[in-house]
This record gives sequence, structure tokens and C-alpha cells, in this order.
Amino acid sequence: MKDYWQNYIDGEFIDGGSGKIQVDDPGTGRRLADQALASEKDVDRAVEAAKRVHKSCFLTDMRPVERARMVKKIGTYLLEKIDEIAPILSREAGKTLFEAKLEVTNAARYFEYYGNQAETLEGRSIPLGSTYYDFTTYEPYGISAQVIPWNFPMEMTARSLSTGLTTGNTCVIKTPELTPLTQYYYAEAVEFAGFPPGTVNILCGIGNQAGEYLCSHPGVRQIAFTGSVKTGSAIATAAAKNIVPTVLELGGKSAGIVCEDASLPNLRENIRKGIFFNAGQVCSAMSRLVVHEKIYEDVVELSQDIAKKMSVGPGIERTEFAHNMGAMISLKQRDRAVSICNQAQEQGAKAVVGGRPLNNEGFFLEPTVFSDVEQSMEIAHTEIFGPVLSILKYKTEKEAVDIANGTEYGLVGGVFTQDLDKAMFCSQKIKAGQIFVNEWFAGGVETPFGGYGKSGYGREKGREALLNYVQTKNIAIKLGHN
Repeated sequence: MKDYWQNYIDGEFIDGGSGKIQVDDPGTGRRLADQALASEKDVDRAVEAAKRVHKSCFLTDMRPVERARMVKKIGTYLLEKIDEIAPILSREAGKTLFEAKLEVTNAARYFEYYGNQAETLEGRSIPLGSTYYDFTTYEPYGISAQVIPWNFPMEMTARSLSTGLTTGNTCVIKTPELTPLTQYYYAEAVEFAGFPPGTVNILCGIGNQAGEYLCSHPGVRQIAFTGSVKTGSAIATAAAKNIVPTVLELGGKSAGIVCEDASLPNLRENIRKGIFFNAGQVCSAMSRLVVHEKIYEDVVELSQDIAKKMSVGPGIERTEFAHNMGAMISLKQRDRAVSICNQAQEQGAKAVVGGRPLNNEGFFLEPTVFSDVEQSMEIAHTEIFGPVLSILKYKTEKEAVDIANGTEYGLVGGVFTQDLDKAMFCSQKIKAGQIFVNEWFAGGVETPFGGYGKSGYGREKGREALLNYVQTKNIAIKLGHN
């Protein structure tokens, strides 16, 4: 673990014009390292470097297969360095070592998948009669600004960087202040892959300073952001002033509907990963269970048993998924979750297990399950972003869907049933961008991901994501005849 980490601009590792910021280890609550902090001048330099490379047409002049090979090399490098990257990621993010290794693996997969898509992004011919030849082509926007969240820093960078480079854009990455360290390896990876200096620039800065300046920069032509609704709204406003297209992947309060015929052994595994993976700090976490009244008590008991069996402690000591859970990212986030849990109990919800911080040095919250949750309670519609499960009761599938749709979000949803009709009814009626049937987090890099409502707009992952990074040009040719 280095004591000090720098930013990466125009092929050089440099100090930050705004000094440095301390990065803590959530598992111990103590200082881990210092990170260079970018100023507005640093942002200017990064944007100018990206603009220079874009204008050189280095990425667009080559055949797509050549660009694809370079993109895939980034993933190859990450896998080669996984045993070096994962422990650092575990310590800066508080997640278990297993989760850190999985994240690096998933990050590498993005570069493999989108590298393979580079040759398949094709235009079309449009028939206009015998006197015209008309066709479309896709062109990159130019400079893509990518603002990365702290909960999955390696994977979320991969999600936008892989699509940005595959489509021929140059990129400026604003890393999260809480988990910036492992972004260093992307700098090494793009050099390993053969991209010229300035193609990818990586800087850490305060969100409402360097981040805001980057997203309002006149040189930026496309923005990808993952984070809170409040920040997403501010970025969309800044982007609108420059007429810049933006992809927003924001919050969620996603519900899994549990029908009376659901398999409880299957549900057990899905609860464990749906709400306790990464200490619940997942935008698409299964933070609500909407359970049929006939099996409600059984599901509450099952959830309680899962939570009690979770082993919670420093993530670096936990090498397997099993029943292990690491820390929350910060004391502020942990205390916010505790406050919501306290409020829920005041409003009548029952904490069947958890709801309290652990008595240790790190930023830990007990795995928590609430029963007797009503739709009117704050905990039923506020995103906690922690290991807290709320269980609500329903009588009919229509009522269950109404509960699932009863928030301002619409990121994902799910249903657990062996009845195809029930599965399809719920899948069609839940207002969310992705629906899981009998397996939470089903799908992968290949499947489009994005929200309805205040969960944002645009789609990441899948082929749909490529269209966020290109603009369509139509070319119409009038043919002459003798």
C-alpha cells in the first residue's frame, strides 16, 4: 500500500492542484493513504489532452478490430494484476476480499465484452428510390466525462470506459473521493494496451468542485454519471446548459415480490446476496421484500436467520462469500443508516434483528431485517444504501405491484414464483428498467441496465449502452442518370 497516490493526466502521474485528501480504511476507521486532489486547472489540462487525442483521429482512423484488441488488453491487464488490486480495493472500500476480487473480474469482463462489440456497431441503408443512396453511420461524441461512484469503483469505471473507448471517444474520469486508489491501475492498463497519452485521464476531485467543473466544461461532449438523485439532477442541469447528452444511473429502492408458491431455499440465497452483498451498498439491492400473507412469517423467520448467521468484520480478512460482510464506506453513511433504522422503529416497524452499529473501530452496521413495515413509513421508500431489509405484506398480486411501484424510483424489481402467469404479470406491471425472476442480479454485462423515474435515464451494459456514446449521421446521395 503506497502512502500517496497521484492523478493521471496526459500520460503523466501528477500531484493535485488542490492538495490532497485522506482516504480511510472503513474496516478499521483509520487512515489508509493520501490521494492527490485535482483543481479546475487540472480538469482543464485533462480535457485539453483528451481533445488533442480525439482531434488526431487516432481511435477513429483505425479499423474497429484494432481498437477492439486494445480495449480487450485493458481487461487482460486487470486480471494479471488482480492479486495486487483486490487487497487495495478491499481496504479502501471496506468490502470483503472475495467481493473485491469479483469486482476486478467483472471489470475485466466489460472490456472483453465491449471489445468484441467494436466490429458490430454498424449503420444501415435506407431505401429512397432509385435516384438516391442513403445510409447512416455512427460517430463518437468526442470527450466523455465519466463520474464514478464509490461503491464499485473498478467495475463502474470499466462500465463507462470500455464503452467510451470502444466507440472511439477519449475519456476524462472523475474518481470517487472515498475510493480513488485502485483507479491507478487503469492508468497502467491503458498504457499497457497502447493508447497514446491523453486518451484516458484520471483525476480525483471534490464532487461539487472538480466534478461540477468537469461536467459543465465546454470541451466535454458526453457525460456518464452514477450516484445520487441530487447530484444527478445537478449534473443534468449543468449538461443541459451546454446541450450535452447525459447517462444517469441513480438510486433505487427495489422490491422483490415473493408469491406464496416461492421456493424458500432459493429465496434464502437471494436474500443473502440481494441485500447483504457489499454491505447493501448496491443501487440495485433487494432492499424490500413484498411477501404474500400466507408465507409472511416464514419469510421473516428465514430473513432473520440469514442476518444472524452473517459474519461481519474487516473485509480484508474475509476471502469467501459465504456469510461474510464487510464495512459500510464511512461513518457518515453508517450513522445515516442507523438514523433511518431508529426512525422506522419509532414509526412502528419491528427490528427482528440488527439496526445497531457494531461496537468496534470500523464503520459497521449489523445485518438488519425489519418486519411489520407499512408503505407509509419512511423506511419503505427511502434508499438506505446499507444492509437493511424491509419486509412488507400483501394479499393480491395487484397489491404487491402497487407496493413495488410505490416509490419515486424504478431501477430494478423482481418476483419469486413457480407460476409463469404470476411471473409475467409482475414483470409487465413493475415499473423498472430490469426485472429479475427467481434470481436477484440475474443477467450480466450483456443485459441492458438503467432506470425509470428518479432512477435515471439511458442504459448501461448490453449493446444499448454503445448508443449512449455515439451520434447518428445520415448521408443522402443524389444519384445522377444519363
